Amino acid sequence: MNISHIEHLGIAVKSIEACLPYYEQVLGLKCYNIEVVEDQKVKTAFLKVGQTKIELLEPTSEESTIAKFIEKKGEGIHHIAFAVPDVAEALAEVESKGVQLIDKVPRGGAEGLNIAFLHPKSTCSVLTEFCDNK
Repeated sequence: MNISHIEHLGIAVKSIEACLPYYEQVLGLKCYNIEVVEDQKVKTAFLKVGQTKIELLEPTSEESTIAKFIEKKGEGIHHIAFAVPDVAEALAEVESKGVQLIDKVPRGGAEGLNIAFLHPKSTCSVLTEFCDNK
């Protein structure tokens, strides 16, 4: 597998509006994109640190996986996303090595990326995402 970099760190928050002042005014980062991903029932905000992005994830529905995460574990780091050349190939490779997949095929994510998640039961309890921009 050819992971080129950490694409982003996903952080679950109750309110992007309430959290942005910390990232922008305290840390000096700049939010460059806010969008809603309807099928994932989430609103996202992106900030960049070097080549890596921070993705703030706010639930837009109580049925959202982010809402359920916050209810169970509270706000905080939700997942790590790795950039790969081809998400489908990366999924096939890790599945052949016994990793349990959440997504069997890539799906659309924020910023037009193709994404897929690996189950934390197979990844040392860290929700892992693969991303490509094909």
